[in-house]
Amino acid sequence: MSSPTTSPTAAAVSSHAPSSPAAPETRAPETGTPQPADRRRWLALAVVMTAAFMDLVDVTIVNIAIPSIERDLGATFGAIQWITAGYALAFAAGLITGGRLGDIYGRKRLFLIGITGFTIASALCGFAASPEMLVGSRLLQGAMAAMMVPQVLSIIHVTFPAHERGKVFGLFGAIVGLGAVSGPLLGALLTQWNLFGLEWRPIFLINLPVGVAGLLLGRRFIVESKAPKALRLDLVGVVLVTGALLMLIYPLTRGRELGWPLWGHICMVGSLGVLAVLVAYERRKARKDGSPLIELSLFRVKSFAAGVAVQLTFGVALGIFFLVWTLYMQIGLGWSPLHAGLTGVPFSLAVSVAAGLSVQKLVPRFGRAVLQAGALAMIIGLLLYIGAAGRYGLEISSWQMAPPLLVMGAGMGLIVAPLTDAVLSGVPREHAGSASGLINTVQQMGSALGLGLVSVVFFGVVDDRPAHAMRTAFADGFQHALWWVVAVLAVIFTMMFALPSKAKTEEG
Repeated sequence: MSSPTTSPTAAAVSSHAPSSPAAPETRAPETGTPQPADRRRWLALAVVMTAAFMDLVDVTIVNIAIPSIERDLGATFGAIQWITAGYALAFAAGLITGGRLGDIYGRKRLFLIGITGFTIASALCGFAASPEMLVGSRLLQGAMAAMMVPQVLSIIHVTFPAHERGKVFGLFGAIVGLGAVSGPLLGALLTQWNLFGLEWRPIFLINLPVGVAGLLLGRRFIVESKAPKALRLDLVGVVLVTGALLMLIYPLTRGRELGWPLWGHICMVGSLGVLAVLVAYERRKARKDGSPLIELSLFRVKSFAAGVAVQLTFGVALGIFFLVWTLYMQIGLGWSPLHAGLTGVPFSLAVSVAAGLSVQKLVPRFGRAVLQAGALAMIIGLLLYIGAAGRYGLEISSWQMAPPLLVMGAGMGLIVAPLTDAVLSGVPREHAGSASGLINTVQQMGSALGLGLVSVVFFGVVDDRPAHAMRTAFADGFQHALWWVVAVLAVIFTMMFALPSKAKTEEG
């Protein structure tokens, strides 16, 4: 599995950005006198949200098609691991850099470069003739997503005024909810249909028409914006942050498969040292020329620092749940990919509805209490799920799972959209790209930590059981893992007290 104040459209226009004669770009300063809202902003929003949805789906769509890929290409288990993990690694490692590049060279420009590269990489994945080609194409796809995705939140942040942003982040939360479960369902349908005899390949080729449409419409409707003062790319910072993230995420992703080797533990501990060097260097860089890769001053904004901590921990909870849930249904219960995918529909619908309500109706009135109610709802849903799984055992049905999933989905919807808004609410517009890259990066780090914990909280139960009891072991491991997710969500509930008590309705 794998989210996102007075002057409207206060976007600084790059003099070298592509433009359309039919839709001249509105030049407006990042700060100063408010400008009239650009009427094209809703069309621009549709474009960037479609791109965000495409990325969310691509994170998970491959998992369902793994057996078909393995048969067709003769891929080894190691290659399969790289096909699934390569995207996440390249994506996480490049997010902060991608966000900063948007600040420097223009968010529209980087978005268009990212979506073009993502579409080309998707075509290469779809036409891959060998496991090696597919692995390389997935790495490229993840790197291009890292150029594209940070610009989504940045473009929203600089394009919409505060009074509209509740509605916007409600829509964004709905997209996150749909993307969370649409990947497995869409992958199951496309693989099962075997369109034109292509077997698994349509899961990648479906991105081509979407990507081309996004590129053409993005050129026309997205208004260019970038940081108001000239910045330079911090290459040393790029190397340090990429190295630190790879040293942390790669051993977590491959650790269990490789038997948790000593070098993996050394890398993970060493990543903390590299991060310390990065912080020291970025402080020096900020004093020297004001162009650090990571704006450490953002962490002095209480809403940003607290929100990032919650995002990281929330990523851990989701990383554990979605992987264990998929394994439980397909291996423990023996369900088909399509059956498992359809079971997640109530969850997806609940996330979408609750996300829209949370930012438009509830958060303006109740503030952070809405997010805390979401955490409590997810805990209640998990407890109901644990009870149902224990009561019905291997005979549990999708209908019996629906009530817990509805409660969990509603809880998640109350968190995902307003949390993104809360994190960005106090961020200066000139640092929107850097902030967006950090938000996405910590979420990916949280998911990677969650995936690493799966080896302890789930496979620690499964691996101790004999082979003939594997289905029961997966069911027991699922319930055990859910207790861990409950504990993580309890921590998140407590951390949310550091968020602003009321949502901001205007900048300043």
